[in-house]
Amino acid sequence: MNPYNAPLAEMRFLLEKVFDAPKTWSEMPAMAESVDIDTAAAILDEADKICRELIHPINRNGDEQGVRLEADTVITPDGYKEVYNQYAEGGWVGLCGDPELGGMGMPKMLGVLVDEMAYSACNAFTLYGSLTAGAALAIHAHGTEEIKQQYLPMLYSGEWSGAMDMTEPQAGSDLRNIRTKAVPNDNGSYNITGSKIFITGGDHDLTENVIHLVLAKLPNTSGISLFLVPKIKVNQDNSLGEANGVSVGSIEHKMGLKGSATCVMNFDEAEGYLIGKPNRGLVCMFTMMNYERLAIGIQGLGTSQAAYQMAADYAKERIQGVAAGGSPTCATTDPILVHGDVRRMLLTIRTLTEAGRALSVFTGQQLDLAKYAEDADVKAKAARYVGLLTPVSKAFLSDRGLDAAIMAQQVFGGHGYIRETGIEQLVRDTRIAQIYEGTNGIQAIDFLGRKVTGDNLTALRELVAEQVTNINSYSKVDDADKAKVLALLEQLLEVASGVNENKLKQPALINACAVDYLDAFGYTLYGCFWLAMADAAQDHEDPMFALQKAQLNRFYMDKLLAKAEYHLSQVNKGDLSIMQMDENLF
Repeated sequence: MNPYNAPLAEMRFLLEKVFDAPKTWSEMPAMAESVDIDTAAAILDEADKICRELIHPINRNGDEQGVRLEADTVITPDGYKEVYNQYAEGGWVGLCGDPELGGMGMPKMLGVLVDEMAYSACNAFTLYGSLTAGAALAIHAHGTEEIKQQYLPMLYSGEWSGAMDMTEPQAGSDLRNIRTKAVPNDNGSYNITGSKIFITGGDHDLTENVIHLVLAKLPNTSGISLFLVPKIKVNQDNSLGEANGVSVGSIEHKMGLKGSATCVMNFDEAEGYLIGKPNRGLVCMFTMMNYERLAIGIQGLGTSQAAYQMAADYAKERIQGVAAGGSPTCATTDPILVHGDVRRMLLTIRTLTEAGRALSVFTGQQLDLAKYAEDADVKAKAARYVGLLTPVSKAFLSDRGLDAAIMAQQVFGGHGYIRETGIEQLVRDTRIAQIYEGTNGIQAIDFLGRKVTGDNLTALRELVAEQVTNINSYSKVDDADKAKVLALLEQLLEVASGVNENKLKQPALINACAVDYLDAFGYTLYGCFWLAMADAAQDHEDPMFALQKAQLNRFYMDKLLAKAEYHLSQVNKGDLSIMQMDENLF
């Protein structure tokens, strides 16, 4: 397999020139003293080193070896534990965690870039830390002070890990039918009994304890509550006590992510502690769920970057055929990079990946503003943007991530279908990203039904107005390209307004058209980001960098932006042809 090298220049360009991270951080007291652009660059450099030298080398073996269940403990592949120990000791699990409880307190717009590197290096390994960070976020937001003091330092340090336990065989996307029960005890704890399936990182040998966040129902209620359930009981002094009735029923046998333990988890009167208010468990769990949704979108982004590197290197080395019109070097055969279709695939991957990275940084910036901004209006607007962008980040990034992996595999031709090259592993590993943390269809329904039309387009209009202002300020990009993107932004509002007006008369409309609308939004927003990147790049100290960005922008505007218009046309077609067929005819 080819080595992985993080696109550090691209990452610094986005932080410094496109989204002006130094200004954002300097205006937030919580960030101003802890991070500047030099600190961020040093963190990115170190993350690149760890991903290249530690994480990427265990990727292939993890896929070949997989995890196994031995004596009630899941054993991870060779090398995982050693690498995890170094990863945790470096503070990477708690990179964006509360510094008063052991985290490093770094901004999310930096954290998303570190996450991307780790996912590029090894999808399966990175999930363990991602679930832990998400669990810590939910505990920090909804746990009691006592629980936060007891559990968060151990989670941020990576000594303990976290898991999210929601799904049951009869209750997947619709959690109202869960059967796991929580019975209160006199001491304020609860006995948790039930089984969960598809639990990523449910058990493993990387940490000495696994902290489960479990959805369960209290007696005589239909509501769902959230409970913290450690695999091993924790004493008051944070030492570990006895086993807690938490066991692995089996390991799921999966298409990919073989090094990531996906478990059936059984809880037999396991001692747990309420997180948040009774019957408000979904609200609390969605703090973690939304974190994971962004993380899984970044999994798709990381895959895109890895796939591009592998395919581009292969296209430069693989000799096959002669360039149309004759070899530029008068050779009898040329590298396949000379062929138009190979270039089309590579440029598609590249432009979608770079715009996707912009989306992740922009979303991270909004998360930082929503958390740390002093101005109440700025804080509230950023929170609205986060709500709008989270389902898009999860769905659009993971959809395009699979597209990128498949296109990269196509560049390899027959060699992409065999295991030796490693590209087929990327296809298998990233396929799940469209499914878990809420399928992408569900993300699209949430986006169009709740985030766009749910507030009568308020947040959408706000974001579109901001992008229009930005585009009109750009002076170094083609006016025709600006006009195309501006027209699409207006169409996004027009089509959404039509859906909003007809959603009550056509109850299936949103469900049937949501994916097309989300894709239209994604391609249009990527157009906004390409204009921003192309404009900012013209002032870059490296003229080749500026030229490269201009040519990539040209490709996106010519070849991919029109997909937005197509998807909007599909929304305008409505739901009739989708819903008209009788069930018996399927």
